[in-house]
Amino acid sequence: MNGSFAIALQWSDWAQLFVQYLSLSLLSIGGAISTAPEMHRYLVAEQGWLSDAQFNASIAIAQAAPGPNVLFVALMGWHVGLNAGGMAMGLFGVLVTMVGILLPSTTLTYLTVQWGHRNRELRAVRAFKQGMAPIVIALLLATGWVLASANSHFDTEWRLWLLTVLAALVIWLTRLHLLWLLAAGALLGWLGLV
Repeated sequence: MNGSFAIALQWSDWAQLFVQYLSLSLLSIGGAISTAPEMHRYLVAEQGWLSDAQFNASIAIAQAAPGPNVLFVALMGWHVGLNAGGMAMGLFGVLVTMVGILLPSTTLTYLTVQWGHRNRELRAVRAFKQGMAPIVIALLLATGWVLASANSHFDTEWRLWLLTVLAALVIWLTRLHLLWLLAAGALLGWLGLV
């Protein structure tokens, strides 16, 4: 899937992209994927640097590949760079987005974990950990909604939505491993049922 198109980026645009990913890094409490809705708003809707197809392909390919799920950020940077001028710019886009998304959160996590471990018995530390759980869940639900609704319509693909809800309930209520549900979904797709 090529889907690339030509865009013209100035150095100020690259700096703006870097700053955007620096700020997203500090919001990625549930992992980088939890900021996908904001990435979509910025890269696709606001700037027009990526198409919907490139955005979705970046996430799908990275999630299907082995390794950390943050790889979708590298693919988005790659696509922005390709759209801006070819393979060298693609590599530059990977560098801009990956350093931007990793630097603040990695530094903050390292320093915070050391402090939190030293102060793990404090009431405020325990309350913070408990308070973050609903925020992470909400961010992941927002990400799922953006990805699911980008290319589907509830009225025509209700079976897919139903399967998604059922899979979420099975994961939540049982100890069944996620790979079994992925295999079941692949089988249902292969049979043409969803």
